[in-house]
Amino acid sequence: MKQLILASQSPRRKELLAQLGYQFTTQAADIDESVRSNETAKDYVLRLAKEKAQAIFSSLSVQQQAQSVVIGSDTSVVIEGDILGKPANEAECITTLLRLENKQHQVLTAIAVISQDNSNKLMSQLIETQVQFKSLSVEEIKRYWHTGEPCDKAGSYAIQGIGGQFVTTIKGSYSAVVGLPLYETSQMLAKCALPTSIQVNS
Repeated sequence: MKQLILASQSPRRKELLAQLGYQFTTQAADIDESVRSNETAKDYVLRLAKEKAQAIFSSLSVQQQAQSVVIGSDTSVVIEGDILGKPANEAECITTLLRLENKQHQVLTAIAVISQDNSNKLMSQLIETQVQFKSLSVEEIKRYWHTGEPCDKAGSYAIQGIGGQFVTTIKGSYSAVVGLPLYETSQMLAKCALPTSIQVNS
């Protein structure tokens, strides 16, 4: 049985991968997450997912690589082509959420999987989800900031938490917005001989 490694310490990604029934270990990938000049949001998210998976896979011994499947993932919140990072303070949180209010934005999540079964080649996929926000007041955003939830969240909100009440509609993958698309992840891992307990080999 292959050893599955999640190249992330994100609690949300851990929960989602465990939700599929997988046994796995986690290892954070130490990579440069700066956006390159002229790099589109889609290219950025895909690159980071790939680099995370590659960094962990290359850190394994040849023997470990033969027995391992590594999955990397990255998520970005994007509006009008701009990648919205984590807020450094309350003022940034207010600016970000006021920019999102009454508008539709995109949440891009990429996954990348590498194993020797795939000749050490990366499989990757980008999932784009459309998210619509309601109207927000500055006072409402300040109260949200003081819950502590937005502090480490891209785009200054968590759809699976208190921030979910800001979302009026979502078109696409909810789990991808949280951090790991369940359908695409299970399909990709099955191709690496790691089906979930309920998948049937075709």
